[in-house]
Amino acid sequence: MDQLGQGEPQKLGPPPIGRDILHVVKASPGAVILGLVIASASSAEAKPLVVLDPGHGGSNAGTRGAGLHEKQLTLTLANQVAVLLRARGAEVELTRSADRTLTLRQRVALADQHAADVFVSIHANASPTRTQRGFETFVLSPRAIDVDGRALRADTTTTRPGVDPEIALVLDDVERGSTQWEAADLAARIQAELRDRRGKDGDRGVRQDIHHVLLGATMPAVLVEVGFLDHPIEGKQLADAAVQAQIAEALATAILDQVAE
Repeated sequence: MDQLGQGEPQKLGPPPIGRDILHVVKASPGAVILGLVIASASSAEAKPLVVLDPGHGGSNAGTRGAGLHEKQLTLTLANQVAVLLRARGAEVELTRSADRTLTLRQRVALADQHAADVFVSIHANASPTRTQRGFETFVLSPRAIDVDGRALRADTTTTRPGVDPEIALVLDDVERGSTQWEAADLAARIQAELRDRRGKDGDRGVRQDIHHVLLGATMPAVLVEVGFLDHPIEGKQLADAAVQAQIAEALATAILDQVAE
């Protein structure tokens, strides 16, 4: 992945439709039972919402290898992951479904506006010497959450019907910090699934960094580098349809395991 300004690695409010809600009211026993049944049925129908972000696009092609641009690989993978997630009952939104340019802020803003359950930005890596290989998943560093994320909070807000705008900003701040444990858990799941399919030698682990595409997310948000596209061997593997299917299955499985908890 091309460098995006990062350094070296180192929902509160009204719940969404379909979540269990308990209201204390005076009512007959029959009415209380009926209310609980309706709430349970509504909860059973709720589907997790996943926002997938195919990295780069349009004029920003990303890195290149094996005759393939990063923007092409990430869109292919995102589409495959989306198909797998939808087939297993999840709702999916893509930040882009075609070869178009998006800013980093537009990508995470879409996830916040949809009140997504998770946000996964998909990328491919590159190195100056073209000798590095392997896969890694990033979460935000503490500074990114506490300083940089708050500085951008006016640009990206989660939709909260009926909540005062100033209170909504505070709730966004709380969520940005509270979701980091879940983000780390999701990152670990992604690494484990990729390791099972791509081999333990390629596992570069979970890392922290200030990736701008994750700044401001109010849900568990990670950036996964699926491999080094410019590596003479791994680049060819990433261009192979069978390997792409393996990666897509790994990502879909990790995401579904995360939202199921």
